[in-house]
Amino acid sequence: MPTVHLLDYVAGNVRSLANAIEKLGYTIEWIREPDAIHRAESLILPGVGHFGHCLAEFSENGYLKPIRKHIESGKPFMGICVGLQALFEGSSEDPSVPGLAIAPGRLTRFDDREKSVPHIGWNSAATISHNAGKGSVLYGLNDSSKYYYVHSYAVPYQAGTLESQGWSVATAKYGSEQFVGAVARGPLLATQFHPEKSGLAGLRVLKAFLDGQQWGSNIKTLTHGISQGLTRRVIACLDVRTNDEGDVVVTKGDQYDVREKGSGARMGNVRNLGKPVEIANRYYEQGADEITFLNITSFRNCPIADLPMLEILRQTSAKVFVPLTIGGGIRETVDVDGTKISALEVATLYFKSGADKVSIGSDAVIAAEEYYHNGRKLSGNTAIEQISAKYGNQAVVVSIDPRRVYVKSPDTTKHHTIKTKYENSSGDQYCWYQCTIKGGREGRDIDACQLVTAVEAMGAGEVLLNCIDKDGSNSGFDLELINDVKKSVKIPIISSSGAGNPTHFEEVFRQTAADAALGAGMFHRGEYTVKDVKDHLVDKGLLVRYFEDDR
Repeated sequence: MPTVHLLDYVAGNVRSLANAIEKLGYTIEWIREPDAIHRAESLILPGVGHFGHCLAEFSENGYLKPIRKHIESGKPFMGICVGLQALFEGSSEDPSVPGLAIAPGRLTRFDDREKSVPHIGWNSAATISHNAGKGSVLYGLNDSSKYYYVHSYAVPYQAGTLESQGWSVATAKYGSEQFVGAVARGPLLATQFHPEKSGLAGLRVLKAFLDGQQWGSNIKTLTHGISQGLTRRVIACLDVRTNDEGDVVVTKGDQYDVREKGSGARMGNVRNLGKPVEIANRYYEQGADEITFLNITSFRNCPIADLPMLEILRQTSAKVFVPLTIGGGIRETVDVDGTKISALEVATLYFKSGADKVSIGSDAVIAAEEYYHNGRKLSGNTAIEQISAKYGNQAVVVSIDPRRVYVKSPDTTKHHTIKTKYENSSGDQYCWYQCTIKGGREGRDIDACQLVTAVEAMGAGEVLLNCIDKDGSNSGFDLELINDVKKSVKIPIISSSGAGNPTHFEEVFRQTAADAALGAGMFHRGEYTVKDVKDHLVDKGLLVRYFEDDR
């Protein structure tokens, strides 16, 4: 099989990129020292995280000059995410660190006054300028496809600037801002999006680069037509734990109780809804935009290196080419042999096994309490801070489990309250949302708005907003909670808990500013598919991404 060289500098999840390349029939030779770059005929530079950190690391380890030499020699080169950003002159993320300046332009941060930042999700890469004949396709890019982006900084598109230097450009639009989604010139291709996380559409782009096919024939337009912009994300969530027989299974609880109710032989046993890898692949083929694994027992007595979730991620990332999030056990721990292991080291194991994001729960609540106790000062020692500093804030999700606490009036509590449409049995019309830990078993003296404000300051890039009152109810999301929390932060909010039918997804996207919505039980039980939800959203005029196949 032909070979491609992949630069490995511990840039988050490179396993998925390796899986995608191997799926396309290529073998990988890893570049782990600068002197090896001269051997590369075709070189890929992946990257996630902070522009300054990555470029400084390239420079300190002696990679910048060999990379520049490779590009200037005219050999095939592909940059992904930070790999694209490195080609430009610099970034406002760290003005003191220069880029390679191979392409003109500087990165700026998205304006968060009108939208969430980071920009996370599926957006376009529409070719608006190129030097080939009309109808030619640039490196497999399809104007009607969607690609997965996750970034806070981008190169604003300025008509003619790149083109005047021979670049072909594909752009995307986030809110009112048009930015560079991909650039190409000869054998050089760079994408702001992640092709290895963009389903078949992304694999098509990756294959065109590997095959050296800069220009191709027309690709069929998808049946749902061309509509530019960020789609509504539909996420499938799998709660994973060992059952009573010791098997690793997907389960689902009602208000976090995952044991069977009623009578019969299975009463009291952990619900077994199937095997994690098989179910994840099913949801991928139904069009799930992301897959989230919540490891609800953390496999506490297992050696860290042998955690079952690591193998589940390895197997899933080999066939599921959308983002994977893993939650549960992302904390400082002690291995069975007594070795102390940091939360960053645990996260690194998950990233190396195929995860794109890690989700932190109870430990985020404790960290937030300490943040306020210390006068809103960052310690630099929390799992959120350490992981986001190395891998970028887009790699850290904070999962919170609040519940309603009703009060007679706002004056009776120090916490942020709302006036709710749904009074309790005592006729109380006000409530606050108490954060909990330990799977909802222990309430804490901190509210949801306080928590999300703190974790955003620490470097979290996204919030998975659950609701204990709604979990397993199939009655719809807690829209009041979502709207209230969304006002407190600029980072994206994933709504969770309560989805029972496709209409609930329409409601949360129409009536709140949620950036994504998550479903679990309704999918696991086979009542609806992810495609059913997306079909409904399209019928109601909302923009979604459909699964593409190669038929």
